Amino acid sequence: MHRTVPPSPEAPTPQDHWIHHPRGRLFARSWTPAAALAGRPASPIVLLHHSLGCVELWRDFPTALAVATGRRVVAYDRLGFGRSDARPDRPSIDFVAQEATGYFPAVREQLALERFVALGHSVGGGMAIHCAVAFGDACEALVTVAAQVFAEERTLEGIRAAREQFRDPAQVQRLARYHGERTAWVLDAWIGNWLHPRFADWHLLDVLPQVRCPALALHGDQDEYGSTRHPTLIGERCGGPARVEILAQTGDLPHRERSKRVLRLVADFLAQHAPARGAE
Repeated sequence: MHRTVPPSPEAPTPQDHWIHHPRGRLFARSWTPAAALAGRPASPIVLLHHSLGCVELWRDFPTALAVATGRRVVAYDRLGFGRSDARPDRPSIDFVAQEATGYFPAVREQLALERFVALGHSVGGGMAIHCAVAFGDACEALVTVAAQVFAEERTLEGIRAAREQFRDPAQVQRLARYHGERTAWVLDAWIGNWLHPRFADWHLLDVLPQVRCPALALHGDQDEYGSTRHPTLIGERCGGPARVEILAQTGDLPHRERSKRVLRLVADFLAQHAPARGAE
């Protein structure tokens, strides 16, 4: 059973935003805790969701993260996902890098994210890595949660198994609660790209050395979509200081399965490596 930390009385009220992009609007939501409003500025945390994800599927993690860190937290739906506008085409094979260069700049500019912390889950972790490289002077820290950095056979096996599970209309209907009429597109964007023969050679091994900010890689030892080789590579290859935490008896959703532990690890990491301006 997945448990997340219940919101405290200080839980911030979420605020919704619409990001304008030439290809369509992106939906975003932000949570600003009292500490961030009280004159203790610290870089906001930007969340990048997984392949079937959206703002709503982060559930109460953004609220708990904002309270735990005292930072503004921002999450957005990638184009075609959640409440963002639909897109007719499947993302290209280079979609992980393109998110950082083609869509995230609009989010950053329109929400005035001069400096930020990038936090990504699963494929969103790869996108966060690209954001840290593309905006090296502005990205103060990187956090990956169950991220993949190459097309591992274990990952592909998990996706093949999920493809069979989604032949069940009930599974599709559950996902449709978050993506509506674009649910079939969301599934194709995930399964079609990851299982495409050209994607077999995808990796971030040449990108990781370009990450100069401090990095924290969190990964469950029972993750069905990726072995611990992924966080190990992040720790070994990042160009800046990197910390790896393997969470025992944890699958692909550490921020739900081990929420208290994840929140503490992230809060302590950011307090050490990306403190509020003016703080000691």
